[in-house]
Amino acid sequence: MQKREKSSRLILLFFIPFLIWILLQFIAPFAIPANSIDNLSGIVGIADNEHLVNKIPGPWDAIYSSGDRLCHQQASRSFFINGNQMPFCSRCTAIWLGFAIGLGFMVFFKIELNEKFLILLIIGIVPIAIDGIGQLFGFWESTNIIRLITGLLAGIVCGIAISLIIDEIINLLKEKKINLLKALFRHN
Repeated sequence: MQKREKSSRLILLFFIPFLIWILLQFIAPFAIPANSIDNLSGIVGIADNEHLVNKIPGPWDAIYSSGDRLCHQQASRSFFINGNQMPFCSRCTAIWLGFAIGLGFMVFFKIELNEKFLILLIIGIVPIAIDGIGQLFGFWESTNIIRLITGLLAGIVCGIAISLIIDEIINLLKEKKINLLKALFRHN
């Protein structure tokens, strides 16, 4: 890992929307009346809480609607703020937060795509896989703290991975540009 000589503007362009997105998720429960959303339990991929979401004023309805479609929102697996259930479960919230943290870190630092990063990737992904699979097959019921930790780890390494992909694309484009310029100057 090394500090970037100059912050990555392209990664920053990815980081800012994720930062705003996670901030909106934490602000949403405060923006609606206290104790008004207590159980959003449902099924992923289905808008099964529209009757509750439609009563929430905008833009908070859009945040909760996204959670309704992208997350199971089980109340027992969610955090509550201001007496309101968060728009996403604890694991999904942590993944979004981790993604923003990983991207934010990579705005200022650079990690090489090598064996060390692959180990970091495994360390970040394996715990969430073990916890999720164990829960799926009924071996245990995870706690929100475990979901938070495993989600954060996975989100951070995914944010870093996306940043590495962006860095590689930038490097490839620079190489192509340099090779194109060299080819142009050879022909003149």
